[in-house]
Amino acid sequence: MADANWWQTGTIYQIYPRSFADSNGDGIGDLAGITSRLDYLASLPVDAIWLSPFYPSPMADFGYDVADYCGVHPLFGTLEDFDALTTAAHARGIKVIVDWVPCHCSDQHPWFIEAKASRDNPRRDWFVWRDPAPGGGSPNNWLSCFEGVGPAWTFDEASGQYYLHSFLPEQPDLNWENPELRAAMHDTLRFWMDRGVDGFRIDVTHRLGKDPQLRDNPPGVVADTRLALLEGYRADAVAAAARMDENWPSTHDRLREIRAVADEYNARVLIGEVYLLDQGELVKYVATGDELHLAHNFRFVLQPWSAARFRDVVDEWHALAPTTAWPDWLLENHDHNRVASRYGDDDASQARARLGLMMVLTLRGTPFLYQGQELALPDGDVPADRVVDVAGRDPERCPMPWQPPSQAGPGAGFTTGEPWLPVLPGAESLNAQSQDTDPRSALWLTRRLLGLRRDFAELTTGDYQPLDAGPDVYAYLRCKDRGRLLVVLNFGTKPTRLALAAVAGAAGGQLLLSTDPHRGTGPVSDSVELGSTEGVMIALT
Repeated sequence: MADANWWQTGTIYQIYPRSFADSNGDGIGDLAGITSRLDYLASLPVDAIWLSPFYPSPMADFGYDVADYCGVHPLFGTLEDFDALTTAAHARGIKVIVDWVPCHCSDQHPWFIEAKASRDNPRRDWFVWRDPAPGGGSPNNWLSCFEGVGPAWTFDEASGQYYLHSFLPEQPDLNWENPELRAAMHDTLRFWMDRGVDGFRIDVTHRLGKDPQLRDNPPGVVADTRLALLEGYRADAVAAAARMDENWPSTHDRLREIRAVADEYNARVLIGEVYLLDQGELVKYVATGDELHLAHNFRFVLQPWSAARFRDVVDEWHALAPTTAWPDWLLENHDHNRVASRYGDDDASQARARLGLMMVLTLRGTPFLYQGQELALPDGDVPADRVVDVAGRDPERCPMPWQPPSQAGPGAGFTTGEPWLPVLPGAESLNAQSQDTDPRSALWLTRRLLGLRRDFAELTTGDYQPLDAGPDVYAYLRCKDRGRLLVVLNFGTKPTRLALAAVAGAAGGQLLLSTDPHRGTGPVSDSVELGSTEGVMIALT
């Protein structure tokens, strides 16, 4: 990979603007707050930031119900604040990726207000409207992705028709079968790229295409594949049923058009939220070289704490993917519980978070970090009277703790006011300022890992070779030219010894890094012993 692109070698850091940094004391993070923390991001270092939505919105789904695709919500600032953020980020060598929400908009968007005005409005077909089913009721059996919402259809009394919404009723689906709608959405991409944006994370990419005949989903299809998988980690069963409301072949046609718009500009990246658990289907979105550049792998995100299960996902990806396809890896984002909480709140939770960091940052592919993951943050504790999200995602969205509350007040450096969600209980020790001065912290581990990614081409453009190291150990080589880096991740609760000659055909090496903050670096002879839930990286000789 002599000609690797920046999005293949770089690390991308997700920012949830409401919870990152508040510049004006209203308790809600904003664009100016992000700008004030760019030096911190450059010190990690990361190569790009991905901003969750900051558009004007009624906030029924906290910005994923967009009322204006070409503006900034006053809570977050102004377009001038966005321009200042982009300029300052670029000055530090950090690229800017924004969230683009093409599946649906807000019911307060002018387009939908016009479409709802009458059946013959020119924008009526920009959305999906249908008459009631024979005998009355929803046009088909499709369900909202949000548990508890029920049918994905809401009846409009004035026109006597139902409109489709894959999520909340306040989020009507856009009709990507309509060429005028497609052209208008393409122009929103150009708007942001003209302002210097380096790419887009595309929300709910796999729902751009749906069965135009709106036929029923087959029996057994669940509304939320994430919840179904978490109940039993049966990705094969969840992914088996063909659906009518997503991943329709026309999705790929739409993406090729979107890619053509992005390619009008230089070196832009398209990243898809493709919530498909069948990796054979997922690979199709990045295989041809004219659709997405990257597609998030939620099969990986939703695995149990198991070396074998994570390895199976990674190995299957590499077996299915052609050379044109490039993987990306993440374990956390604004929709999923943090690693330090997801797999159990016990004495090993911090160790698991550190092991997850090493895995994501050393696999072949583009790593994504979610704000606070570099601090090994757990989920926040949100009491019932502070819950605001319809899908229960508040705990992973609690504000970033920048300073100890004992010094900065209850806002922990995130805000001087009352934070919109509670600061996590462990903020006194898990904050960025305290970890910055502690060489044993997760922040220091992250910086070392990111430094090694820049020092060793093996970790960015090198090959991936899995190794057989026992049932609780995930081990692999990253190789480039004559360089070989061995990564060993012990998912087990007991120490294990690894013979380098037997596992990797090496006589020894240099221990570069361990997730155990008490282990030093130095030469390794014929074997290495790992503690429980410990990961190491060794440069083999």
